[in-house]
Amino acid sequence: MWEGIVPQQKTAFDGTIRPSEAELSRLTMRTKILLFIISIALIGGFTMLNVDEFTRTSVLSLGFTTLQLPLGLVMLLIVAAISLIFLVTTLYMHSTQLMEIRKYARDLTAQRELADQAEGSRYTQLRGYLESQAALITHRDSDTLAAMYISMAETEKRLLERMEQTDNTAAAYWGEHDDELMRGKLQSMA
Repeated sequence: MWEGIVPQQKTAFDGTIRPSEAELSRLTMRTKILLFIISIALIGGFTMLNVDEFTRTSVLSLGFTTLQLPLGLVMLLIVAAISLIFLVTTLYMHSTQLMEIRKYARDLTAQRELADQAEGSRYTQLRGYLESQAALITHRDSDTLAAMYISMAETEKRLLERMEQTDNTAAAYWGEHDDELMRGKLQSMA
């Protein structure tokens, strides 16, 4: 969140903290601007102190013609033109860099949105897969539960039949036993 606002400092192998590249760039740019302002001030001060020499006319040769102009003012105009060219070039480079930074920021934002959408679609796919697996497990569990109920019903039916057979066998055995006892009593009475 704070990556673009707070520059991160890196430490050297000896443990000293060194400034980040952004801080160095800002420091270098500030130094250049400060040197430019100081040089303009020095040139202006020098011109003010020597205004008489700057305005004294001289014969200047241009190669194909000669002119009578103040040499100091010509040199001052050349320095002003070079300074103006420097300022225009610096402004152009700075504005070009700003436009590139904005373009990269837009591209980065677009790529981040694409990544977020792709991640969202992966989550949607994962959710769909998990829901289908849960439905499959539920269906399988319901089939297993139904098979278990059927098996339990059959087992209960067989158990009831077996109990009925056991009851019938026991009743027959007791009936036989009662008959023998009755026959034995009848024979002993007779």
